[in-house]
Amino acid sequence: MARAPALLLLLALELCCLGIRGHRYQMRARFRDRNIKHPQEGEQLELECLTNKDDSGMFWIRQDMGGTLHFIVFISSLSRTTFERNERTSTRFWAWKDGTIYRLVVKSFTPQDEGNYFCLMNSNQMLYFSSGQPAFFPVTTTAAPTTAAATNQTDITRDPCLKSPAPDTSKEKELNYFCDILIWVPLSVTCLLLLLALAITIMLCQQTRRRRCRCKRPANGKPNMKPIPPGQYT
Repeated sequence: MARAPALLLLLALELCCLGIRGHRYQMRARFRDRNIKHPQEGEQLELECLTNKDDSGMFWIRQDMGGTLHFIVFISSLSRTTFERNERTSTRFWAWKDGTIYRLVVKSFTPQDEGNYFCLMNSNQMLYFSSGQPAFFPVTTTAAPTTAAATNQTDITRDPCLKSPAPDTSKEKELNYFCDILIWVPLSVTCLLLLLALAITIMLCQQTRRRRCRCKRPANGKPNMKPIPPGQYT
């Protein structure tokens, strides 16, 4: 019986270690058409999120140029969608699940749709973010003329990824760090309290066993009885 608390202690340590190691899922957000670098205004844009886990559902969110996150849709494992205000459909987006791929379609891309698109999954009280997919219009600028022949040069197109906001890795790291604190600190405290309770249980069991061993019994196995005086017999 004295080994039972020790076995419980080992089991608790193993469970805590498994919870702390956890498991990270692989996710990646990208354009469905690999040839697209920048969306065009008024055109349809389709994105997809690839994951190695297909039974937890997926969130699509957008990070605007100011760093604010905007909820777009939640796609369940059964391909049911929930948009803003708990709506089942949206006038701006389509979304569905295709095997292990969660798809999002912007029906008509406008300036308010620009930003970095992420897919997000909640599994075992952990939040997992994909890499961001930038979706910005091509930016035009005017080049300064260097010679007289170059005075007619006007607008040139450049890659907005050089100047436009790329995925804000620092904010993403801060968000992941904040989520880790919210999850792992209570888990660590719970494990510590469990280990403390098991240690106290072991000490109490050992003390109880020592108290029982202090009582001595006679060799014949019967307790000592006082002799009855002769005058008490009738």
